[in-house]
Amino acid sequence: MLVNNAGTYPVSALLEVSDAEWEQVVAANLTGTHLCTQRAARAMAALSAQAEGEQGSGTIVNISSIEATSTAFAHSHYSAAKAGVEQYTRSAALELAGHGIRVNAVAPGLIYNDFLRKIYPDEFFEGYAENRSLVGRVGQPRDVANIVSFLVSDKAGYVNGEVYGVSGGVFPHA
Repeated sequence: MLVNNAGTYPVSALLEVSDAEWEQVVAANLTGTHLCTQRAARAMAALSAQAEGEQGSGTIVNISSIEATSTAFAHSHYSAAKAGVEQYTRSAALELAGHGIRVNAVAPGLIYNDFLRKIYPDEFFEGYAENRSLVGRVGQPRDVANIVSFLVSDKAGYVNGEVYGVSGGVFPHA
């Protein structure tokens, strides 16, 4: 299994994003997903070929963001890269299915963690649970880990090419 969970999340208004920052965000969030997926899928496919004709198995989960399909001020580069991750997930699922490899994505919303506390002041989080979240709280890392655990398990054996939102109902996926 592979979980692509690396990325970068700078806050820069569209008119202020430098070429270098754009390239860094796309490289970390989209190109990195491709490179890791390609290498892992090659290894998974090779293992299945060694199994004397048996179809192998593997699972890849890409971490996207609700910002792939919603808007957020000063994140045009991040949103574009994460939208690319979601379409890449669907395309990879199609291409890798014949090798017994499933590819899905998870699109978290606001997940409270130390990284976000460095970007946003505490006031940003105040009132979120009461005013936005349909479950009455801010997301926690375990909320994302739970859906990833499901997707890499045999229980998700019929799930492929899907994107699952984990936003507490703030931005439901269709």
